[in-house]
Amino acid sequence: MRSKPRCFAVTLALAAGLAPWLAACGSSSDQGSAGDVSLGEPALTQAAATEPAGTETPTSTDAAFPVTIDAANGAVTLASEPGAIVSLSSTATEMLFAIGAGPQVTAVDDQSNYPAEAPISDLSGYEPNVEAIAAKQPDLVVVADDTAGLTAGLGKLGIPVLSLPAAQSFEDIYTQIEQLGAATGNVGGAAELVGQMQTDIDAVVQSLPERSTPLTYFHELDNTLYSATSKTFIGQVYALLGLENIADAADDGSGYPQLSQEFLIQANPDLIFLADTICCGQSAETVAARPGWDQLSAVQNGHVVPLSDDVVSRWGPRVVDFLKQAAAGVAAVQPAPAG
Repeated sequence: MRSKPRCFAVTLALAAGLAPWLAACGSSSDQGSAGDVSLGEPALTQAAATEPAGTETPTSTDAAFPVTIDAANGAVTLASEPGAIVSLSSTATEMLFAIGAGPQVTAVDDQSNYPAEAPISDLSGYEPNVEAIAAKQPDLVVVADDTAGLTAGLGKLGIPVLSLPAAQSFEDIYTQIEQLGAATGNVGGAAELVGQMQTDIDAVVQSLPERSTPLTYFHELDNTLYSATSKTFIGQVYALLGLENIADAADDGSGYPQLSQEFLIQANPDLIFLADTICCGQSAETVAARPGWDQLSAVQNGHVVPLSDDVVSRWGPRVVDFLKQAAAGVAAVQPAPAG
C-alpha cells in the first residue's frame, strides 16, 4: 500500500495553502473537472454587492454597507467596512493585499509569507484557536475551510467568518477576489485585479507557438512522485498551455495519484515541473541524479522546470506567475520541424 505524500507542495494546499492546494505537508482533495479550462468572465455571487449594469464600479470610499456575501459557509453579512481583518488563509492574504485591503489586515496565519508586508503571526490556519483569534479583536476573519466549527465559535462572539475554499476553476478565483472586494470595501480594486489577471493569462497563452503534437508533462508534488491530474486546478493551468498530462493514465480517482518510477520512465514526458523545490529541496540536479532518470528526454534536454511550492499551491493572484513559469518551460522546447 502506498504511503501518503510527505509534503504536497499545493497550494491548491487546500486549507490555507496545501498542495495541491495545501502548501504544507499532507494530502489533498479532488478539485474539479478538467473539462472547463476557459478563462471565463468574473462572476459575482454576493447577495447584496452586485451593481446594476451600466453603473460605475464603486471604490473603497463609496462601497455600500451593509453587504451580504454568499460564501461557502453561508450568507455572511457585514454591517460596516472591516478595519481589522484576520486572514487564516495564505491565498486569501495574497488576494487581500492585491486588491488594496492590506492596511485592513491586522493578523494572518503562520503560513502567510507573502507579500512581505503581511503582518507576522503565530496563528494556525490548520488548527485555528477561537480564543487566540478573538484576542486579535477582528471584525472579519477569512479562512480557506470552516474547520472545527470556527464560524459557530466566532459567531458566538459576534465575529463574522468568510470561508473561501480551494478553487476548482479560474472562475472560482475571480469570484473569491470579488467577494473579498465586496466584503472589505475594495470592489474597484478587486475588479481591476480580475481584469488584469485575465489580460495577463490571455497574453501568456497567446504567446506560445502552435504545435502539431502536444507536449507531455509530469508535475511533481513531492519527491515520492505524487502528481496532479488534468481534473485538478493545477491540471487546468497546464491545459491552458496545450500540454498533455502523463498522470491522467494513472489516476486513482483522487486526482493526485502516486506514480512509480517505472511508469514515469516509460511515459518519458517532454517536460518535468518541480513543485517541491522548497519543501523537498528538489532541482534539475537532484532529478538527474535519481536512478534511471538520466534516460528521460526532459532531463537530457534540460527541460526540468523548477517552480515555487508556494506559488503553485495558492490559487490567488500569483497563479499568473505559475502560468508564466510553466509557459517559459514550454517555450524552451523547440517545435518539431515540419514534415
